[in-house]
Amino acid sequence: MAPWFAIPFDMRELRHLFANNHAWAGKIRAEDPEFFEKLCHQQVPHYFWIGCSDSRVPANQITGLLPGEMFVHRNVANVVASADLNCLSALQFAVDVLKVRHVIVCGHYGCSGVRTVLRGERLGLVDHWLRHVQEVHARHSAQLAGLGDETRAFDRLCELNVIEQVSNVCKAATVQDAWSRGQPLAVHGWIYAVSDGLLRDLGLCVTSPQELAPAYQAAVKG
Repeated sequence: MAPWFAIPFDMRELRHLFANNHAWAGKIRAEDPEFFEKLCHQQVPHYFWIGCSDSRVPANQITGLLPGEMFVHRNVANVVASADLNCLSALQFAVDVLKVRHVIVCGHYGCSGVRTVLRGERLGLVDHWLRHVQEVHARHSAQLAGLGDETRAFDRLCELNVIEQVSNVCKAATVQDAWSRGQPLAVHGWIYAVSDGLLRDLGLCVTSPQELAPAYQAAVKG
């Protein structure tokens, strides 16, 4: 590999991204001259999105929302882990500070992290993170094996991973505390198809601790 000082100059500059940014900002100002001024003074999103880091699944764009309308956390395979202070801190900020009314866990078909688990592959450091998806796979192994087809099993594991992460969100202390004090909060499970650009509701929406178990069981049964 060539030393950094031998790398062509244009490899260290991304001028086209700055050009794109100027064009985007100009378009926004043309539509709403006061947009950025208003955006500076407040952030009042109604939604908190927990999604995959996959570059093909940009939360604001696929939901048609502008900056300031969606609070977002993303990681590999849209996992909500009890030891992940990053995700749980974002959740706490969204619920307790921003007072969002909806938490959306959104996975996507074709997720590389989920595929890695399904095929038993190894990628390196990320394998430690994907153990959370491995647990989902183990929990639902009978259902997945019964599908008899890798493509169908892959799609279903993507869905089941969302369902399990919704359950994890609902069990988080932040959400339990919000419900106990009567704060309106709904947790949703969605999935996105890169193949057609459409979101799909997995039929899992929880608005209280009492709803979690029956809603979870119904979603798992499909």
